[in-house]
Amino acid sequence: MLEESLRSAPNERRARATKKDPRNSRAARPKQCAHDMRLLFDHGTLVLVEPPDTDLGFVPGLAWDPRVALWRAPAYRYAEVLAALELAHVACTDAAGVNGPAPCDWRPVELRPYQEQASQAWELGGRAGIVVLPTGSGKTRVALANLARIGQRALCLVPTRALLHQWRREVGRFYTGPVGCLGDGERRVEAVTVATFESALRQMARLGNQFDVLVIDEVHHFGGGLKDEALEMSTAPYRLGLTATPPHERALNRLDELIGPLVCHVGVGELAGRWLSDFDLVLLRLTLNPVERAYYDRNYGKFLEAHRAFRKLHPAGSWQEFVAAAAATAEGRAALLGWQRARRLLGCTEAKAEAVDKLLARHRNARVLVFTANNETAYAIAKKHLIMPITCEIKRAERSWALDAFRAGELKALVSARVLNEGIDVPDADVAIIVGGTLGEREHVQRIGRLLRPVPGKRAIVYELVTLATAEAHHAFQRRRGLVTERTLSA
Repeated sequence: MLEESLRSAPNERRARATKKDPRNSRAARPKQCAHDMRLLFDHGTLVLVEPPDTDLGFVPGLAWDPRVALWRAPAYRYAEVLAALELAHVACTDAAGVNGPAPCDWRPVELRPYQEQASQAWELGGRAGIVVLPTGSGKTRVALANLARIGQRALCLVPTRALLHQWRREVGRFYTGPVGCLGDGERRVEAVTVATFESALRQMARLGNQFDVLVIDEVHHFGGGLKDEALEMSTAPYRLGLTATPPHERALNRLDELIGPLVCHVGVGELAGRWLSDFDLVLLRLTLNPVERAYYDRNYGKFLEAHRAFRKLHPAGSWQEFVAAAAATAEGRAALLGWQRARRLLGCTEAKAEAVDKLLARHRNARVLVFTANNETAYAIAKKHLIMPITCEIKRAERSWALDAFRAGELKALVSARVLNEGIDVPDADVAIIVGGTLGEREHVQRIGRLLRPVPGKRAIVYELVTLATAEAHHAFQRRRGLVTERTLSA
């Protein structure tokens, strides 16, 4: 089945595999095998079992493994390896491909025009690429429509247990067969399976060749860390990455190799007013009191002095490199401590606390989401105003109860640090109060997206509390860049 799909709909990896490597003249004249080789899946990699005198240096991704005296390649280059061997007329028996029952039937998945365009962009890109759509615009639905059209075995990767169960419910709405689950104590593999990132990383060495399609939700978590191994160990030739905000350039280069290029990018401004609710962004500029100002300047000043010195020596150095360098000296550690203290202060200053009091009183009859920079501030606001906190420490059953009560209007407000930022299907809300944030533009766009699920006649209000003459003011400007109208489709 997989070889037939590769011939009928070649993807980007296969297209790249057909190009001759100018560094290796043997690519045009490989040595023919006397007997059929076998391509095997071995613990998240591919190995070729073949006669010892066969020269396979022309195959992309292959490297000689002296430990076992075999040629080996990462599993994600499966389609490239097969295509290169086929192009060179090298006989090979594929024993690494998908070997499992096909999925059951899918019910029709209707798409909005922009969702259909995103789906078509992915198809035109060879069924390999990343789709960027705003929070609340139906990224999951785009993925399900593509899975229904392809009709092949699929694994959907999600970052959290909450999203694991949310995706299972959504898949179950359109897929008639059993839905597998890897995560939250379950380990059941079906033709269509949902898994957390961590479970996939642990299991992919064993299950990496059991799926034709990979769907990666919140794909910005990949592109520069250990999680990438989950994608490397899969042979799936078709890959769809989903996110509300594109990863940074360095991560995109890596994801282009592991998943495919950015094929569709639609911004919030493009959909607000028709497919998403209109919203007003109100920036409240606040100040520090004298005691807070002295504390902030003293602590942040230590950080600035050390950071500027590092930048002079390493103009292109990353934040991680600065932290590593600072941790090696007493002065550097004091600078990092000063940065942490200054950021904690900005999480909820006296002026921010007063602003939250007034805004909650003004919108006492609306459904309000309050976002904070840390759990400490979330609990303080929850205790003061007797509203439900949603944090990583709140168990799933209690969290589900709170969201259901919020949906029914029994709870008028929720306060969260980061749990509601990504993916969780939050009931309809009218007002957001952003007290503080730590993750920049991506976090900002995701939080605002919590309010934009379309309701006739709705106009949401987003209050952003920003402290003047601090690093927060600069970051607030950067965060709002993700809300501008942006639309990119590529094939």
